Amino acid sequence: MSPETMSADDQPLLVARGVTKRYGPHIGCIDVNFELFPGEVLAIVGESGSGKSTLLSVLSTRLDPTAGSVGYRMRDGVMRNVFDLNEAERRLLMRTDWGFVHQDAREGLRMGISAGGNVGERLMAVGARHYGEIRSTALDWLNRVEIDQTRIDDAPKTFSGGMRQRLQIARNLVTNPRLIFMDEPTGGLDVSVQARLLDLLRGLVADLGLAVVIVTHDLAVARLLSHRIMVMRHGRVIETGLTDQVLDDPREPYTQLLVSSVLQV
Repeated sequence: MSPETMSADDQPLLVARGVTKRYGPHIGCIDVNFELFPGEVLAIVGESGSGKSTLLSVLSTRLDPTAGSVGYRMRDGVMRNVFDLNEAERRLLMRTDWGFVHQDAREGLRMGISAGGNVGERLMAVGARHYGEIRSTALDWLNRVEIDQTRIDDAPKTFSGGMRQRLQIARNLVTNPRLIFMDEPTGGLDVSVQARLLDLLRGLVADLGLAVVIVTHDLAVARLLSHRIMVMRHGRVIETGLTDQVLDDPREPYTQLLVSSVLQV
């Protein structure tokens, strides 16, 4: 199929080429290559210190790479290296086409303003000005993430951890982004709260056709949410493939050890 006859969904949305991040003599991640397509969920897994969070920070432009490039296909169809964008262009991308869900929702929310204000603030950042429409959209999104609409004027500091995480998700999704980065989104939550949040995430990702890069140490989260998986160790990708294939029949001894440790718990 020639590029001229390919649809947008046939072309990668995000392309990492040789992505490397060093901290002096220490390696954060090295020579990472992959493509992410529209609507695809990629899980990056590995133990603490494997480089997965560093890689996520580089992909999302929170860190500049030491080497390599990260290409993103803009809405006009043009693939651009995100590190060639100026600061204003990067901020616009993060407010519109991208979202970032932190493990600690306090990092992704304005804790001192209302739940509705947190959702509405992102809408205002893309030009929304009609108060009634902003509030109506915020109410709709609270409902979609299973937060009682009567809590719209309450501050997130009065919410439980699970509610804060769902509010952070609503804040990220309200501008209809195409790509979401998630850093251990269920970390630190009770098991029952995790299960509810995962069900919500899986439904929203499928309904909205989102592309997602998710970092997690929990292989059960990777299996439930992702189409493909990338296993990292010492900053390098050591195995990648379809999630069920990698988890059911891991090739690398390290991946086999990760999977077996989960089975023994």
